[in-house]
Amino acid sequence: MAGPGMYQSQNLSLQQVLAPQLQQSLLILQAPLLELRNLVQQEMETNPVLEELANEPSEDQPEKKTKDEEFQNEFEQLAKLDEEWRDYMAQSSSYSGRSQEQEDKRQFFFDSIATQETLQQHLMSQLNQQMLNGDDRKTAELIIGNIDDNGFLQATPEEMALNTGIGQDDFENMLTLIQSFYPPGVGARDLRECLLIQLKREGKGTSLEYKIISEHMQDLGKRRFPEIARRMGINVEQVQKCANNIAQLDPRPGAIFATAPQNYVLPDVTVEKINGEYQVILNGEQIPHLRISNTYKDIMAQDGNGGEVKDYIRDKIRSGKFLIKSIHQRQQTISNIAHQIVSRQREFFEHGSSHLKPMTMVQIADAVGVHETTVSRAISGKYMSTPQGVFEMKYFFTPGYQTASGESMSNTSVKEAILDLVKDEDGNAPLSDKEIVEILGKRGIPIARRTVAKYRTELNILPSNMRRKY
Repeated sequence: MAGPGMYQSQNLSLQQVLAPQLQQSLLILQAPLLELRNLVQQEMETNPVLEELANEPSEDQPEKKTKDEEFQNEFEQLAKLDEEWRDYMAQSSSYSGRSQEQEDKRQFFFDSIATQETLQQHLMSQLNQQMLNGDDRKTAELIIGNIDDNGFLQATPEEMALNTGIGQDDFENMLTLIQSFYPPGVGARDLRECLLIQLKREGKGTSLEYKIISEHMQDLGKRRFPEIARRMGINVEQVQKCANNIAQLDPRPGAIFATAPQNYVLPDVTVEKINGEYQVILNGEQIPHLRISNTYKDIMAQDGNGGEVKDYIRDKIRSGKFLIKSIHQRQQTISNIAHQIVSRQREFFEHGSSHLKPMTMVQIADAVGVHETTVSRAISGKYMSTPQGVFEMKYFFTPGYQTASGESMSNTSVKEAILDLVKDEDGNAPLSDKEIVEILGKRGIPIARRTVAKYRTELNILPSNMRRKY
């Protein structure tokens, strides 16, 4: 009878053999389309038995139920070691190795992108148009170097004078020059000075708006309009009108030059309505179709080749087949999850976010027949193109509430309801959190006041006392 030590030894051996395959399986499952394509190309470079077919399904993809079952059993065995690789997966991003040809193509692509002018470059180009001596130019360049991407000065003239030995008056003079540059408000030390510079540039240096910002900035920030009106001897309606005008100014003048590059999303799944029914279409065009090269199969069949050669090829064939099956399993898992999303969220596809229903990963995992962590990895970084727009697949997973009528309502739908209430409220008497709770309660949506406050904050909606309009 085998002792416990033998089982422990077998288990350790199994882990050592399966760990690299588990790593690869999890990477394939979690990788978005473009990352998966890079991963597959990397594997093709290291495994000579793999070859790509042009727009044809791989002959090594499982075609029979028995092959699917065999792979499923193998995959489930690998999944038992899932916990060991969670930390690894949290740190892994993608295969970074590239051939020199790929690196050259990649660099050519980036070199071909038109670079956007930065704020500092824009300010330097304006400085170059000024007639300055060498010392003034050096001082101005130091100031520009201390302006952040939002257009604000990060070091005062006094601090720069102490650090450089240049006179503070010289910094003050050059700062005045730079504050006359475009965009208006650049070079300001704080928001108050930024807004005042913009009003001066508009010829409103003596306006009510200028006086309110200059003398009552703190009250303006907290929307204490009656207090401002009392101190200035004007009515609240005038303060409200000035506040509306001030809101048209730019609080971050440099941000126009710090526009983030657009990220283009390639959906893994497309949902289209065909003949009244929603169809799930899996995007597999970006994934190379693989098969095991017949050349290496022939080498294995020849008697003249040595054992080492056959062992090497056999190992590569086994590795290639597992890669092909892992890709197939990934696509099947994503497809199964997508079908569940479409089935459970039909109202969303018809009417939009306000009709999103509560749905958890545990529910989908039970329906698909996989572990919750598998669902989490399968939807990670994946996008779904729908009639309502393109959404991350994780967007559809949200907890919710049970309404008085017994219907389920997602958190997203509750947020939409709060947003609609605030949009339609009377500006003279904005809804308090308590009033929102009461209105939602009458609609059969039980919700706590602190939850309304939390959702309101997440929606960037100010408290009622700061939303009031006069």
